[in-house]
Amino acid sequence: MKTVHTINALQEELNALRLQGKRVGLVPTMGALHAGHASLVKRSVAENDVTVVSDFVNPTQFNDLNDLAKYPRTLEADCRLLEACGVNFVFAPSVEEIYPEPDTRQFSFAPLDTVMEGIYRPGHFNGVCQIVSKLFDIVKPDKAYFGEKDFQQLAIIREMVRQMHFPLEIVGCPIVREADGLALSSRNARLSAEQRQQALKISQTLFESRDFAKSHSVSETRQMVEEAINQAPGLRLEYFELVDGNTLQSIESWDDTTYAVGCITVYCGEVRLIDNIKYV
Repeated sequence: MKTVHTINALQEELNALRLQGKRVGLVPTMGALHAGHASLVKRSVAENDVTVVSDFVNPTQFNDLNDLAKYPRTLEADCRLLEACGVNFVFAPSVEEIYPEPDTRQFSFAPLDTVMEGIYRPGHFNGVCQIVSKLFDIVKPDKAYFGEKDFQQLAIIREMVRQMHFPLEIVGCPIVREADGLALSSRNARLSAEQRQQALKISQTLFESRDFAKSHSVSETRQMVEEAINQAPGLRLEYFELVDGNTLQSIESWDDTTYAVGCITVYCGEVRLIDNIKYV
């Protein structure tokens, strides 16, 4: 495995491999890697000849500078995990390498990016599209892998690829959870032991709501989740939305869609956690 810090060095390596007919998979990450990332990486390794993992905390997708400052940076540990997974290249550039000048591009994929996170984190998805489009241009992957935990992000990236005609396949990978159900997240490292226990209520409530929904309406299910989280110690609900999984628009009846998804964002102390669940 090679760790590469510049665009030119990475492209030289990849161009030589492409001349040999090698297929390239890309897993974009912001580092602080865990088993959820590893599941994406292992899938890329299995499905491609060459796997590139980017390890870059992208400043343009943070609308809270405090959140950016506190985001964990663990490149050394990340590289150990990635080497064990069979990765070929870790791309760990500086901010100056990616943004030698400010990126002023504006992306709009309404209505996908005007709901949920789009309301509460203005500018976030524009930053995501800036960095992901740059990585697609730099790496030119055949496939790129993203986790379904960031459900809205995945939908927006799929739409960006469609509209911008990137010649690649987007592969969505299932949420990876701890044995007790908590969705894996780099932000979990910021939780105290007590908060870690409190955060369990998020996934527990989502699982309960999936059973509850079988005999209750959309509005009753929404109310059930909101009340459960609001009554839980240490948690503060930002939003819970029941949406069509393709359009991300709120549904009022289970008959409105054949692909209902519940998307939730909760603060546990100062740590902002997201999760989602599909209703069958």
